Amino acid sequence: MSRVSVDFGGLQLKNPVLTASGTFGFGVEFMDYGDLRELGGLVAKGLSLRPREGNPSPRICETACGMLNAIGIQNPGVEVFLRDYLPRLPWRETAVVANLYACTVEEFGELAALLGAEEGVAALEVNVSCPNVSEGGAAFGQDPTMIRKVSESVKSRAGDKPVWVKLSPNVSDIAACAGAAAEGGADAVSLINTITGMAVDVRTRRPRLANVVGGLSGPAIKPVALRMVHQVRQALPDLPVVGIGGIATCEDVLEFILAGASAVQVGTVNFMRPDASFLLARGLEEEMDRLGVSNLEELRGSLRLPAPKISRR
Repeated sequence: MSRVSVDFGGLQLKNPVLTASGTFGFGVEFMDYGDLRELGGLVAKGLSLRPREGNPSPRICETACGMLNAIGIQNPGVEVFLRDYLPRLPWRETAVVANLYACTVEEFGELAALLGAEEGVAALEVNVSCPNVSEGGAAFGQDPTMIRKVSESVKSRAGDKPVWVKLSPNVSDIAACAGAAAEGGADAVSLINTITGMAVDVRTRRPRLANVVGGLSGPAIKPVALRMVHQVRQALPDLPVVGIGGIATCEDVLEFILAGASAVQVGTVNFMRPDASFLLARGLEEEMDRLGVSNLEELRGSLRLPAPKISRR
């Protein structure tokens, strides 16, 4: 076992660097920029039962320290992924994680059954930030009861595949949401998905996104992501966490592991540097040497917190 390998959420990964869903296509699009076998894993873009065209353009805009997107889970559907993309990926050497998108509990279960039966799929990541059409359109991820139901539905039909639940930060109690996922059988949680935001153009007096609002990602959300990883680690120390949000350097990777994550996903920086994830996977041990970190297990969750204040009344 190497000093950077991790046992995370039911998987043994060669290193903790994975790519985030929606930022790395299906992986084949980045083959010209590096060897996919160098990565700890890759999370494919969100998959639905049937093809989705996504939202109208414009659906991406740059912001200070990040970007907004309202892609709308554009994808060719699960059958096309299994037929045309998965066979081209080095899934025997690098874990391929399928990201699931659905608008009903039943659809989540159907997707889990299809993907859970595939040898080349290592784990399932459940996107609960989608609207629950059967309950009035509120996002699944804003209701712990619905998070538990979706987790149960996916876990019951995923076969032996680990189930990770990707949680929305747009909630008041992230630990309660993580606890609900664990109650539903989730093997791990992914923290965090994008933060809802918007941008406007004062010249045209219009929103910069056709969808008006979108998901904020990039360095701007890193402090929020670190805080939520830490909160979940404190509340649920036995629940594995993958950290996501503004990761662009090897030091960022180690910060998330220090806060309690077992692995990380690299997202927005892939748009700036298509080789970014490969560079992080390649440079992690050198950064550990620079900081005097002998192995990741020694670092994980070892954040030195200030002593609690004692009342002298």
